[in-house]
Amino acid sequence: MTTAFEPLPASLWEDLRRASVATLSTALIRRGLRATMMAGIFPLRAGVRLMGEALTVRYVPMREDLADPNLLANPDYPQRKAIETIGPGQVLVIDARGDAHAGVLGEILIARMMRRGAAGLVTDGAVRDAGGIRALDWPVFAAGAHPAQHTDRHLAVGMNEPVACGGVLVMPGDVLVGDDDGVVVLPRALAAEIARAAREQDELEAFVLEKIQGGSSIVGVYPPGEATRAEFARRQGHPSA
Repeated sequence: MTTAFEPLPASLWEDLRRASVATLSTALIRRGLRATMMAGIFPLRAGVRLMGEALTVRYVPMREDLADPNLLANPDYPQRKAIETIGPGQVLVIDARGDAHAGVLGEILIARMMRRGAAGLVTDGAVRDAGGIRALDWPVFAAGAHPAQHTDRHLAVGMNEPVACGGVLVMPGDVLVGDDDGVVVLPRALAAEIARAAREQDELEAFVLEKIQGGSSIVGVYPPGEATRAEFARRQGHPSA
């Protein structure tokens, strides 16, 4: 299944580079969107940043009569097909049903996605070859690591369809952002608006942190009152604010 989307504005990615996952979650909650923050999924290597558009793969439980030894040689097998079709700026999102008792994929397939320009991997399952993946210094967010091949527990049955990951609905083309706090999903139609609001909030909070570190009380500063907001506006070059 191939889905065509209108391109997202370039400003979205600039805003996201300057907005934390924590602040994005606040911006989403303020708009009534609470079911957007994944649970139990963290970066395999601390400090990496993830941003990109979702390409999804859905796993179901493996059953012994379907464990075909030739499965992984089939180019149409959804896991293999996703690896070979993922494009620049896309994040592979694998719905593993929260089952971390086998790796959804490993270092070799990660290396292939990197060569194709993909932006990262997110799964509520485990990955294998964890040490090698960490050495690649590429955004991989997972529920853990496990040495077993994915077909020990999983069968890939769908690609580019709605999936659940970390307890959150992910639609193909949604925007995913990850940092050390975890992963948040921005609905594609609202992504630019949310990213802009989060960037502005993070800029204000950086100013507040500077004041606190300089010795200010939190009273009237965090949360910022009118005087603090006016001071921030002047700092931003809006003297009439």
